Amino acid sequence: MPKDNAKLTKLAGATPPEAEILSNALPYMQRYDGASVVVKYGGHAMGDAALAESFARDIVLLKQSGVNPIVVHGGGPQIGALLDKLGIKSEFRGGLRVTDQDTMDVVEMVLAGSINKRIVAAINKQGGRAVGISGKDAGLMTVRKLEKEIPDPDSNLMQIVDLGFVGEPTKVDPHIIEVMIASDLIPVVAPLGVSHEGQTYNVNADTFAGELAAKMLAKRLLLLTDVEGVLDKKGKLIAQLTVERARALIADGTIDGGMIPKIESCISVVQNGVEAVVIINGKTPHAVLLELFTEHGAGTLLSSTLDG
Repeated sequence: MPKDNAKLTKLAGATPPEAEILSNALPYMQRYDGASVVVKYGGHAMGDAALAESFARDIVLLKQSGVNPIVVHGGGPQIGALLDKLGIKSEFRGGLRVTDQDTMDVVEMVLAGSINKRIVAAINKQGGRAVGISGKDAGLMTVRKLEKEIPDPDSNLMQIVDLGFVGEPTKVDPHIIEVMIASDLIPVVAPLGVSHEGQTYNVNADTFAGELAAKMLAKRLLLLTDVEGVLDKKGKLIAQLTVERARALIADGTIDGGMIPKIESCISVVQNGVEAVVIINGKTPHAVLLELFTEHGAGTLLSSTLDG
């Protein structure tokens, strides 16, 4: 028997690995068919060109698979770089950027301008139909000035700090998002909001994404960051957390530092109707697909119960 025919005979009945991967993904694709998934795309995760292209392709694949992806993006590193270039000094207090009018002008330029349109162009290049908006469009996100309490370094007493034009959401009207989804478009949203007085405010991207996901009753909120997820005291990734377990890990110090406000925000989102929130390393290739369409996922999933 010719060698080529022998090889074909040996492989007969074997399942190619690519086909097996697609077959195993089917139940997960069915789970998310027609569901909304909000993806918060962090500024640190979008720094690598190859990863940005991979992310755009994955978002298009989600849409083609029947999922309704909604991208909310950050841009902290990019904002900081332009502020430095322009010689505008910026400071952080309580983990949030103090935003005066000059800084706000740069924030809006970067978020609603260069970054937003770059993501839109990347998704469209991969065959999607993305449209960039901000929370200011069609009254999507109404906000008020954020009042933040932080401990005074000298007395350790809590004090209210003025963060300038930093806002917190008071009302979400997702009509424009719903229209876009119904029109087979992919929304790409910059985290800006407007007050009742017409003033533009910068909104923390995690907070913005969480409020939007809750209002949309999204099946998942994916937070793409620069960390693997929540780690235990031995540095091992915790794949799944309930709200109760997350609170216990905060209490015993396993979850500390900047991860505490992120987890507290995740808990609030779950309690407001989102099935689960997942913290993922956005620098992992195809992290979104791995999380949604595989059994093992790609980060730390937080839900009300272990069945989330």
